[in-house]
Amino acid sequence: MTRWGGKLEKIDAYRWRIPMDYKKGMRVPGIIYADAAMVDHILDEQAPEQVANVAFLPGIVCCSLAMPDIHWGYGFAIGGVAAVRTSDGVISPGGVGFDINCGVRILRTNLTREDVSPKIKELVDALFYAVPSGLGSKGRIKLSAGEIDDVLEKGSRWAVKRGYGRPEDLETTEEGGEMAGTDPQRVSGRAKERGIPQLGTLGSGNHFLEVGVVDEIYDPAVAGAFGIDRVGQVMLYVHCGSRGLGHQVADDYIKEMVRAMPRYGIELPDRQLAGAPVESPEGKAYLAAMRCAANYAWANRQCITHWVREAFCRVLDISEGEAGLELVYDVTHNIAKIEDHEVEGKKQRLCVHRKGATRAFPAGHPEIPRQYAKVGQPILIPGDMGRASYVLVGTELAMKETFGSTCHGAGRMQSRAAAKKRQSGRDVLAALEAKGISIRAGSYAGLAEEAPEAYKDVNEVVNVAHGAGISKKVARTRPIAVVKG
Repeated sequence: MTRWGGKLEKIDAYRWRIPMDYKKGMRVPGIIYADAAMVDHILDEQAPEQVANVAFLPGIVCCSLAMPDIHWGYGFAIGGVAAVRTSDGVISPGGVGFDINCGVRILRTNLTREDVSPKIKELVDALFYAVPSGLGSKGRIKLSAGEIDDVLEKGSRWAVKRGYGRPEDLETTEEGGEMAGTDPQRVSGRAKERGIPQLGTLGSGNHFLEVGVVDEIYDPAVAGAFGIDRVGQVMLYVHCGSRGLGHQVADDYIKEMVRAMPRYGIELPDRQLAGAPVESPEGKAYLAAMRCAANYAWANRQCITHWVREAFCRVLDISEGEAGLELVYDVTHNIAKIEDHEVEGKKQRLCVHRKGATRAFPAGHPEIPRQYAKVGQPILIPGDMGRASYVLVGTELAMKETFGSTCHGAGRMQSRAAAKKRQSGRDVLAALEAKGISIRAGSYAGLAEEAPEAYKDVNEVVNVAHGAGISKKVARTRPIAVVKG
């Protein structure tokens, strides 16, 4: 791919602007959060062009945003954020992505690395077998055709009511794990067929389970509020999404939006940005179906959490009370939400697209868990299998600059095909085990695709978000055991 040759103006050490005069038809400028070293790589692909194209969306306000983990995506760059007025803006499924509510949750424990190290290989094996993974994998839960609608409406609450997890898990899940405004009738039969056998499965690609150890605490007061109380503490991550159901919802509605655009006179520079007015029948239908898929994803992570807890306690021969295993937070990465934000001094009702981006709400915001009201929302930034992951906290500056948004992960630097050419899965496995990281994966090919070198250095990505002030570092963990689909 040729180097991007568009206009990019440096604002400061962490912000870069694509001016509105770069392309006729841009309604707002583009803003990319990155440092100079990152920008050099970003220019080697066409993601900035996607940031500029998003600026064409009717109703978009302020700017088309890209977080420091920006890389090429479908229509929107991954790491893209765009807010449009609900009154005259359009909603674009490409601004959410195919894996609706791909997200991550973190559980704290009462244990240290010394407590788990003697059984770490047994633990990673138990996690691998407890949670079905891989492309097209089928889960342990047998849903009927009627039950799938309950999952789509109730999300995590459906899972908890059936014994998968704890009621308090709902308190520390974004939206309580149950997004309102669903309509299962807006989800196609094909999407439901794909979702029925896959509930409680990890999937493939970059989805994972990870046992990590806290190796740095940057803000002890906030970390303590999150239950992160010492270096060496063991933490557990669950990262996955809405599986085939979410993918099908996206596919169905992208086709619907392509058909709808001529009816509304919408012209965009990229067909993959296809959208319809937020308040149109097509826009409302997509939002209802997307919320169903989001609830499916939360139910999926909730069921997986239950089995992870069981496996963890069985292997270590301890009770859940002894282990802790409390859910710190569950945050979504791919979603569109109707939110109120201040724009040019006036509160406006907006539809905020976050694709490969996460909320970063500050202390006092009404939509964060009450136990975090005084410190702010936990933000979870997973890295790759070989480096680190981060816990951050939301800020007031993020509310002012990014509609309360920040990055969601490290961000790919290489395609999966390129990663496989660079090194074999066996080489990746050997390199990780040499670092003391136990790995279980469905295939060597999958390991090669997800090699640490295929991703940006999460430390650099997080340093940009922290330096720019759109989220603040709280703690860092490093992996000691990873399960990949």
